[in-house]
Amino acid sequence: MLVKKKRKNSGGEIPTASLPDIVFMLLLFFLVTTTIDMDKGLGMVLPEEGNTTEVNPKNITNILVNASGKIAVSHEGDIQVIDVRELKHFAKRSLATNDKMIFSVKTAATSKYKDYIVVIDQLKQASATRISIADPES
Repeated sequence: MLVKKKRKNSGGEIPTASLPDIVFMLLLFFLVTTTIDMDKGLGMVLPEEGNTTEVNPKNITNILVNASGKIAVSHEGDIQVIDVRELKHFAKRSLATNDKMIFSVKTAATSKYKDYIVVIDQLKQASATRISIADPES
């Protein structure tokens, strides 16, 4: 009868003594080489404070956003309640008739910021370059 001899484990270990050093160097490398993109916001150029000019009322369209997100558009005393998806087409029609049109956006103090951004985006998609941001109503 043959007897099998047991084999000893012959040093198959991986040395881990320098592992923390390697991990630290990799972490440091990725921290140094990674760039973080910053949000750019709305990308609007605002005039300096105190800079006021008189504007012909025919060149101003007031856009009012209430607390529930409904939009009212006022131009020369004519007030219309429109859907936010119609604002882009309304702005394009206004710019086609008057290329000096200024859109003044005013919100209620309790309106959501998301509704305000949607209105600004719709005006930008309509190629409106003259957008006035009015103080919210108290």
